[in-house]
Amino acid sequence: MLANHQEIIYKPLIIPIFILVSKYYLDTCIWRDYFENRSDKFRPLGEWALELIKKVINENDLFVISDHVLKEFENIYSENELKRFFDIIPEKLIIKVVMNKKQVKETLELMKKFNVPFGDALHAILARDNNSILVTRDKHFLELQDIVKIKKPEELI
Repeated sequence: MLANHQEIIYKPLIIPIFILVSKYYLDTCIWRDYFENRSDKFRPLGEWALELIKKVINENDLFVISDHVLKEFENIYSENELKRFFDIIPEKLIIKVVMNKKQVKETLELMKKFNVPFGDALHAILARDNNSILVTRDKHFLELQDIVKIKKPEELI
């Protein structure tokens, strides 16, 4: 018997629902495919890049964009052009990341170990450290598949 006639109150079981959100780190070449609507002899690279971007937006997934990607665009596009290109992406779906000293150090080690360019090694590390899928078609990244999950846009759409 309960002391002082306390009532037992049953609380409903609350089970949190976790929504899985994917994160995508698009390599510079994929952004350029989209920006310039590029194609090669047989493939509509720009269309595939756009389809992936639309898919990520429609599924409320996230884009991870590094300061290094933006720096790579400085000599190619004006600030106004970049703003226009990125305007289709809701700001809430963009995670901006900045490289740190530890990542730069690891990048230099990967460059030497796998004989890949600095930018490619850095993109792989930034994607990995942000739990993102690295989207690229650059062959240098084949050496870095043990570092981060790598996909082409057409594999994701």
